[in-house]
Amino acid sequence: MLKSLYTRLAAGLFVLLVAVGLVYTVVSTFSLREYYASVNQELNRDLARDLVSDRNLVDEGRIDQSALKKLFALYMTINPSIEIYLLDPQGKILSYSADPAKIKRNRVSLGPIHKLLDDRKAYPVLGDDPRSHDRQKVFSVTPVPSASNLQGYLYVVLRGEEYDSVEMMAREGHFISMSAWAMAVSLLFGLLAGLWVFRLLTRRLTRLTRLVEQFEQADGLRPDRLRWADERGRGHDEIDYLGMTFDRMADRIASQIEQLQEKDALRRRLIAQVSHDLRTPLASMQGYVESLRMKRDSLSPDEQARFLDIALEEGRRLSHLVDELFELAALEAREKQPRLEPFVPAELIHDVAQKHGHEAAKRDIRLQVTGSMTLPRVLGDLGMTERVLDNLIRNALEYSPSGREVTLDLAADDDWLTVTVSDAGPGISEADLPHVFDALYRGENRDEPGHAGLGLAIAKRIMVLQGGRIDVYNRAGGGAAFTIQLPLESAARETEAVMNS
Repeated sequence: MLKSLYTRLAAGLFVLLVAVGLVYTVVSTFSLREYYASVNQELNRDLARDLVSDRNLVDEGRIDQSALKKLFALYMTINPSIEIYLLDPQGKILSYSADPAKIKRNRVSLGPIHKLLDDRKAYPVLGDDPRSHDRQKVFSVTPVPSASNLQGYLYVVLRGEEYDSVEMMAREGHFISMSAWAMAVSLLFGLLAGLWVFRLLTRRLTRLTRLVEQFEQADGLRPDRLRWADERGRGHDEIDYLGMTFDRMADRIASQIEQLQEKDALRRRLIAQVSHDLRTPLASMQGYVESLRMKRDSLSPDEQARFLDIALEEGRRLSHLVDELFELAALEAREKQPRLEPFVPAELIHDVAQKHGHEAAKRDIRLQVTGSMTLPRVLGDLGMTERVLDNLIRNALEYSPSGREVTLDLAADDDWLTVTVSDAGPGISEADLPHVFDALYRGENRDEPGHAGLGLAIAKRIMVLQGGRIDVYNRAGGGAAFTIQLPLESAARETEAVMNS
């Protein structure tokens, strides 16, 4: 609980309000002192001059000492908050109304006196307090008997010792108590209001945290109810953005988990099928070799040769499957990368057709090439493309009945070359069509012996690596048709130029 964001915000708010309260107290106390000092000095700026004129302190151009003593005695009784001092022109204290035992200075600095006399609106101006070595207070001052006939200054401290005592008592009394209560109530109200606001602000964040925890406990599954889009309000702030980002992230994670599960299931099936397909020729080869060894004396030379041929053929089958497994693994790991270069497609098609002509003739199948022979150059890996065509033609010859034909058709549009390899066989069932490019997929209706093969899976991977396409469909008149597409050289160059710009 102490580690929650709401608790930290509450603690931060409390510390902030306490700090603000302390700063406010210090600033307000200092400001009030400055304000009261300014008001006091402005209200009493002519007090010293009025005392000189009202009390007839000047007689025939000289200070009347008896009148001055009466003035001291009078104001000590009437207004004990002020203190009156008579200074000589150098600031030395000549006489005063205060208690002599408490006077600690015998001289007052003339700088503040001259500043106040030169600018009567400069408030507050603080002068030396004769009762202290370092304290300063507001004052009123006038030259005596006059500025033209200067014999000294009448220096009146407006906040004397009696005023300080009364102020200290007030500060420690009811006024300070009320101020403290007012500040405490204000801080408490600010704290409660801040906590309420923080609760409103963190409520959706708390829901989002709970949503993430539920998603974590669901082991990455994505129930429909675990969506921020269903819980967010009308706002579109950072929390909503974070929640929607969580939705996208969670959907992506769920999709990746599903893909991993599918790949894991495919891997298990692949291992099972590969084990079966490897075991079959291996067992057959082992059986014929053992038979040859055990019955060598009883078998005729022709039978021995036939056993050896069968074992050799099974060995070739086994070697071919292993080679395909290694090739597919290299393509999946991207260890085998295509080397893209422009080439003329018609020449490649004729070379591949001629290479399989002898096999087609043995099966009594006519292998023909149709379409335009003047197509532009394409961009691809010549060897890999030939590997794909070999596989497609070999499959077409295997599934086409004798006396029929296998067609290689060439066509092109503005961007792509399309080569279609079609046969006259039974076609592919609709249930098997989506899976023909899966590794070692065996259709439900396939009864032929032998392994399901990796050729079409390899062909699919090669075309993807080249930036091309491969597809399959059943022809309307019967038979299956495989199409491969490669980008034309001109279209590929234009696309590369656009991407580089």
